[in-house]
Amino acid sequence: MSDTRIRLLQEEDWDELVNLEESAYAASGLSEGEAALRSRHRASPSTCFALEHAGGFGGYLLALPYPLFRSPDLSLTEEGAVQGSNLHLHDLVIAERARGRGLAHRMQQHLEEAARTACYQTLSLVAVHGSQVLWTTLGYGARPDIGLPASYGTEAVYMAKSLETTGASRFSGPLPEPKRADADVSAPNAVPRSRPATGALSFLLAFQYATRVFG
Repeated sequence: MSDTRIRLLQEEDWDELVNLEESAYAASGLSEGEAALRSRHRASPSTCFALEHAGGFGGYLLALPYPLFRSPDLSLTEEGAVQGSNLHLHDLVIAERARGRGLAHRMQQHLEEAARTACYQTLSLVAVHGSQVLWTTLGYGARPDIGLPASYGTEAVYMAKSLETTGASRFSGPLPEPKRADADVSAPNAVPRSRPATGALSFLLAFQYATRVFG
């Protein structure tokens, strides 16, 4: 795809990113708004990407380090960066004009490669409305026992996968079990903001939705 490339998110992308996020999620109540989106990016600029497709903005991916078995609350903004060995795929949206080309899958693979290069040991996400079936085929394991913030609705499922890297950072095999403290789903380094959130969907047909994913 010579007319397509994935690069780091830049300041000039934000107007289109915010518009794309709103069009994808506003109707279902999942839209976070610019302040929350920027806070995810500030937490980890090196793992947030823009998709250029056919000469225009084709989509984005936001990922940030987050403790394994926890997830960002959609009703909170990030206050600062979190250190750790788990990288959380928080949001991925592909513009309507670029859908049906496997670009969401391509961006997810790009993130996975970046995570391995940076020696993350695991990847995680929150799947909504049955999309865990798809993520299972990509190596993620569903963890319905892990509690989620209420902002994800009642049908969301936490998922994670282990990554293999080289040297001392190699990690393979089953995921560790959460400690009792991990059942606390309060988000670290976050400040509250007011916004309702429910589920969104239609992903299984063409890799369109997953962890708040349009593709």
